Amino acid sequence: MRLLIRNGRAIDPATGLDAKRDVLIDGASIVAIEPRIECPDARVLEAEGQIVAPGFVDIHVHLREPGIEHAETIESGSRAAAAGGFTSVCCMPNTFPVNDSAQVTSFIVERARRTAAVHIHPIGAISKGSKGERLADIGAMHAEGAVAISDDGIPVMNSGLMRRAMKYAASFGITVIDHCEDLNLSCGGDIHEGIQSMRLGLGGLPSCAEDVMVARDIILAADTGARIHIAHISTASSIAMVRHAKSLGIPVTSEVTPHHFALTDERIPGYDSNFKMKPPLRTQRDIDASIEGLADGTIDCIATDHAPHTGHTKMQEFERCPFGVTGLETALGLALENLYHTGTMDLPRLVQLFTNAASDCLGLDHGRLRPGREADVTLFSTEREWTFSVNNTLSKSRNSPFDGTEFRGGPTATIVSGEVVWTAEEGLVKR
Repeated sequence: MRLLIRNGRAIDPATGLDAKRDVLIDGASIVAIEPRIECPDARVLEAEGQIVAPGFVDIHVHLREPGIEHAETIESGSRAAAAGGFTSVCCMPNTFPVNDSAQVTSFIVERARRTAAVHIHPIGAISKGSKGERLADIGAMHAEGAVAISDDGIPVMNSGLMRRAMKYAASFGITVIDHCEDLNLSCGGDIHEGIQSMRLGLGGLPSCAEDVMVARDIILAADTGARIHIAHISTASSIAMVRHAKSLGIPVTSEVTPHHFALTDERIPGYDSNFKMKPPLRTQRDIDASIEGLADGTIDCIATDHAPHTGHTKMQEFERCPFGVTGLETALGLALENLYHTGTMDLPRLVQLFTNAASDCLGLDHGRLRPGREADVTLFSTEREWTFSVNNTLSKSRNSPFDGTEFRGGPTATIVSGEVVWTAEEGLVKR
């Protein structure tokens, strides 16, 4: 079936397209992007007053399958992704068992093929069991579809192992993603080390715990020539180091999450565990640095770090509950509110952060809107008024700090391989 998206503002940062255009999709491919397209036999999707963008890409999510399906599955997480406007997501390896082998990688790929509403790309572990002791089967995982390697929430403390991992990754042309945290500095912390941690009597996570590992990874990237990606960067000093590294031509990229440019540690309402995440919410100075980094290109993309947890695990005492919050369905709304409506950046740059720039960090073939490409398309409005409620989330978990938040702007339709899978009016279309 043909699908005609009519009268939208088409934005493709990869080609510089920013104009009112019709987009014609035939099957799974985009066949034409023109000022006016006549196709009587096509289904028409009216996009007047909306943005027609390449499908959004999130390179940092946790889908929990295999092994932790009570918190999320590939199916439920992909549905939440579609509701957030994402057509492609990359899932972290902290499953049970850990995705450290070809067998687990192939399971994820096959499970996604059968159940996912969007494209799923697995990320393999750096080390066996993510224990930081010996390298995982990087080549075998890559052969089965792993697009990058990371031990994610368990930082690789052994610099020698990380150096070897970078050399192996470079030989396969894949990116190493690191959760930058020195565990000897952050041990026992719950929130950012500062006035708020003292006020609440909670253990502090100092900024330097992130900074020293970012510095190490930049040095190792310069030494090995490997591509290193800094996950959920959160401190002003780390951002400054990445900026300097880029000026020297070192192959380093980074991402920031919406909650890290939308909330400070002072916004934590007492002991609400929905505000507990790693890295922790930082200071206004760090938020200002994040937004500046997004605007000037120091930070390459926005990623959600969608980390679902069930109520019985998250709603424990603050010191005992796990780190992490959901984020797929609120990402665009937060970006529009904090980056676009404030006048910090224009729409082409904002779209770039969710599309080709995110895709390029891992060398993926997504995030372009042009004839001949796969028809992954995100439609969104800058003015749509809506309220996020955890009671209506498509994720299996509800651990969001943005429950009840009223948004101005958000996704209106998500199209994956030419198929409309979600709309704001109908909700999930593909079941």
